Amino acid sequence: MATLRRLRETPRHLLVCEKSNFGHDKSRHRHLVETHYHNYRVSFFIPECGVLPKELKSLVMETGPYYFVKNLPLHELITQEFINTFVKKGSCYALTYNTNIDEDNTVALLPNDSKKYERVSWSFKEKKPLKFDFLLAWHRTGTEESTMMSYFSKYQIQEHWPKVALSTVRDVQCPVLQSSELGGQPETSCSAPELFDWLGAVFCNADLNNEPNNFISTYCCPQPSTVVATAYLCTITGFILPEKIGVLLEQLSHYFDEPKLAPWATLSVQGFADSPVSWRENEHGFHRGGEHLYNFVIFNNQDYWLQMAVGAHDDCPP
Repeated sequence: MATLRRLRETPRHLLVCEKSNFGHDKSRHRHLVETHYHNYRVSFFIPECGVLPKELKSLVMETGPYYFVKNLPLHELITQEFINTFVKKGSCYALTYNTNIDEDNTVALLPNDSKKYERVSWSFKEKKPLKFDFLLAWHRTGTEESTMMSYFSKYQIQEHWPKVALSTVRDVQCPVLQSSELGGQPETSCSAPELFDWLGAVFCNADLNNEPNNFISTYCCPQPSTVVATAYLCTITGFILPEKIGVLLEQLSHYFDEPKLAPWATLSVQGFADSPVSWRENEHGFHRGGEHLYNFVIFNNQDYWLQMAVGAHDDCPP
């Protein structure tokens, strides 16, 4: 009976919302992006936009590459040669592929270096040799032309580029938001949690009309709302570097430098469900959902809302 009772319980989810301004000295937007290491999907939504500015579209098309390596010995990621070639000359990220965090051995490489690598290397190479399929990505800060393809050429390695989906949505009902009202105001503006739920429905291409004969979804846009003629939706899927997301956020924050009809835009980032960490070294588990994600609502006055969500048994987002 106790097991059945636990199965019927609603899974725990945690959503943290805050507001700030991109121009504030203590704004946390860069730090939050830089420390969310393992990202598999980035989406942005721009109301009243039919054509994506060429600077933004160029960034979208330049979010790769990343690499897939089969049966890579774990100790290869902590050799002195690897550290000198990749870790010390940029930011390197790795994540085991097709492993379940709550069932299998799962490994992630974070961009920060450690002085204990010699003992760890001995353990992985001699005491308990392990091999995994890995996703790898590298943000190079130097000028040298070292590449993952040549470095791991003795293994089965493939280069991949993130998949990009661009679409225009017409006559979409959007929540009315006020940057100063994170909690919303009755009959005046919607709250951050309401916007968060609505975005999830939009990204899932859910029907938001709440028609009586719709047996798939009865969800509808929160009120107050307004109908926009066109909106632009872009989704990027792959192994996406925090550095690339940071540049994309910076470009979106300047979207309103010239007058626009849209009062706001959003940038949403989802992490790999089976990543061992969410932000920084915060332990992450799958349990019933595996979610760890964040969303920026970017307003035309440089204010922004930041929404961070985790589930299961994860700690509170930073």
